[in-house]
Amino acid sequence: MITHVVIMKFKPEVTADQITDLEASFEELPDKITEIQSYEFGRDVVRSERSYDFALVSVFANLDTLKHYQTHPAHLVVVQKLQAMCEQIIAVDFEASKLPSIDPDLDPHTDPWNDPKLFQRA
Repeated sequence: MITHVVIMKFKPEVTADQITDLEASFEELPDKITEIQSYEFGRDVVRSERSYDFALVSVFANLDTLKHYQTHPAHLVVVQKLQAMCEQIIAVDFEASKLPSIDPDLDPHTDPWNDPKLFQRA
């Protein structure tokens, strides 16, 4: 799995309408590019001095599917918008770490720290 992260700092003159239009463009991409396995994006909510304005996190099966996404015509339209709107764009693509599998019988509504088996010795 390849995780693709993009962080954007908008130019000061970018309007709320432009950002809304960008969000609509991002929203359309998963329907147009089937290689996207997971896709999340949004505006910064903290708004601190060090914060960027917008972020995108997407997941792809491998580098080949990421490359297809990067060259897909629908993605290139969004890239053109970003180039016009952003004073800085930072990106990183990394191979996701292997996490332990989650027990499918685990009740997501209970606190796992309260499980009496957690501290039992094997």
